[in-house]
Amino acid sequence: MVGPPPAVAAVRVAVRGALRALPVGSLALVACSGGPDSAALAAAAAFEAPRAGLRAGLVTVDHALQAGSAERAAEVATWGTELGLEPSVAVRVAVGTAGGPEAAARHARYEALGAVAAEHGAAAVLLGHTADDQAETVLLGLARGSGARSAAGMAPVRGVYRRPLLDLPRALVHGAAEDLPVWHDPHNVDPAYARSRVRALLPTLEEAAGGGLVAGLARTAALLRADAELLDSLAAELHEDASADGGLTVRALADAHRALRGRVLRRWAIELGAPPGTLSAAHVDALDALVTRWRGQGSVHLPGGIRIARVRGALRRDDRLP
Repeated sequence: MVGPPPAVAAVRVAVRGALRALPVGSLALVACSGGPDSAALAAAAAFEAPRAGLRAGLVTVDHALQAGSAERAAEVATWGTELGLEPSVAVRVAVGTAGGPEAAARHARYEALGAVAAEHGAAAVLLGHTADDQAETVLLGLARGSGARSAAGMAPVRGVYRRPLLDLPRALVHGAAEDLPVWHDPHNVDPAYARSRVRALLPTLEEAAGGGLVAGLARTAALLRADAELLDSLAAELHEDASADGGLTVRALADAHRALRGRVLRRWAIELGAPPGTLSAAHVDALDALVTRWRGQGSVHLPGGIRIARVRGALRRDDRLP
C-alpha cells in the first residue's frame, strides 16, 4: 500500500502528537485562515482526530481588512465542512488600532478564537505556526529588546492553544498543502508589516549563516522559554507581595533582583492594558527607574495611552489617582 506523501505524513504525525493528550471524545478546533500552513493543519486534523477518538472543527476569522474577506471566510468554512470538520464556522471581527495594525489584528483574532472555543467547549485550538514563524518571532523579539520572554517565541502549548507544526519548516508544511485549495494572504508579503519584512529577509539570513538559522533560533527559543518559565513563577510571587490597592509598592520591588522586578513591571503594565507587542524594554526600564532611580521624575507613558507615576511609595496609574 502506498502511503501519503512525506510532507503530508510529517504534518499528520505532528498533529497526532498534539492530539494525544486530549480527552477521548473532546473537540479540537483548527484555526484556519485558508493559507497553506493552516490548510495543511486542518486536513491533518480531519484525518487524525477520528482515529484518536476525538472530534475536530474549524474556525476562520474574517478581519474585514480586505475586499472580499467575508466571501473568502465563508469559502474556508464550507471547505472545512467538506473535510468533515464540525463545527466549521466563520467569525467576523472588528480590528481596533491599539498597538498598531499587526497587534490589533492579533488581539481581535485571539479574542474570537477564545470565544468560539468557549462556546463549543473545545479542549484545544490548533494553530498553524511553523518553525519559520518561530524564527521570525524570535528575531522580532530580539529587535524589540523586550527580554528573554519576548525572544522565547511561541510556546507549543499555552492554555487552550496548541501549535503542532512548530518544529516543522514552512517549506515542508506548504508541500503538504500542494493539493489543497489555499489562499495566499497579500499581507504576508506586504512590507508595511514588520513580520513581512523579517520574512522576506529570512532566506538571506539563512544563507549568510550557512544554513541552520531557523532551527538554531527555534532551539534558542526553547532554552529561553525554559528559563523564562522558572523566572516567571518567581516573579508571580513577587507580584503578589508587591501588589497593593491596584498599584505596586516600591519597597517590595526595590529589594528584588532586577530580572524578577522587570517581569513584574512588564506583567503589571500588560494587566493595565498596554499592548504586549509594543511594550518594549525601554518602557520597562522607565518604570524600573521610578523604583530604583527616583529623582522626582514625572509620569512614564506606556503604549495604549497609559501613564504611570510614583506616588506615596507606590507605582500607580495616573488617571486613577485621587
